[in-house]
Amino acid sequence: MSQTRIHRILEEVGPTAFAGVYDALSAKLAQQAGFPLAFVSGYSVAATSIGEPDLGLLTQTEMINRARCICGSVSIPVIVDADTGYGNPLNVFRTVGELIGAGAAGCFLEDQVWPKRCGHMRGKRVVDRVEYLHKIRAAVEARAGRDFFIVARTDALAVHGMEEAVARVVGAREAGADASFIEAPSSVEELATIGRRAPAPNVANMIEGGRTPVLPRAELAQLGFHLILYPLAGLFAASRSLARTYAKLRQDGSTAGLEDQLMSFEEFNALIGVEEKYRLAERFGAG
Repeated sequence: MSQTRIHRILEEVGPTAFAGVYDALSAKLAQQAGFPLAFVSGYSVAATSIGEPDLGLLTQTEMINRARCICGSVSIPVIVDADTGYGNPLNVFRTVGELIGAGAAGCFLEDQVWPKRCGHMRGKRVVDRVEYLHKIRAAVEARAGRDFFIVARTDALAVHGMEEAVARVVGAREAGADASFIEAPSSVEELATIGRRAPAPNVANMIEGGRTPVLPRAELAQLGFHLILYPLAGLFAASRSLARTYAKLRQDGSTAGLEDQLMSFEEFNALIGVEEKYRLAERFGAG
């Protein structure tokens, strides 16, 4: 197939650190910050849409709907977490088609048993390798040559060890996936092994407080990683800020003293494009 937008970013930018987003507003902020791409994580969407942990509770429909809102709000390409594809290869086929229809530039597709768990949580199980590779083939066929970047993610490292994890991403790449993602290495040594043995480009998943050491982009690039994802940093930062602001308001009955921690009314209106909408309304006699 022809190169995707994500391939072109890797060629032009090289090893790329990028942020996870969870709604249209966070996607706009990521674009404003200058990221060339963004990622929608199931963990974040489960937390922000249904207030639940990433334990397979989010449905395909909920994720597709959120992806459609996010992809439609920004011009940068957005990769979406497709979890396990929400079922068997037929479900994967449909999920990929729905994601492309929603405007997604790619997806992560993993090999956990459904209901899945966050990759940095305990108690993970994975499907048989053959079953997983059938899912990858279904995703590749559903893509049908369109601009859609498929990341093959495996959680087999925690379940079966490094040899099986590497074998799975090698098989997935041979089946047509575009990138390799061995989830939750627990040491720099494991990161180095993945960077050396898994087919490039490789994903490094940097979760603050998770199982994997959080390393600088330059060091991860030297270890053999190209897509350096911080999926939850924005969610954690926003949650901390909201908790502090709400606690202050509840305690004092006012936000006085928080002015320097809040985006101004003018800044926020600029972010969401208020003036552009005014101008558009005026063009059609609705100003």
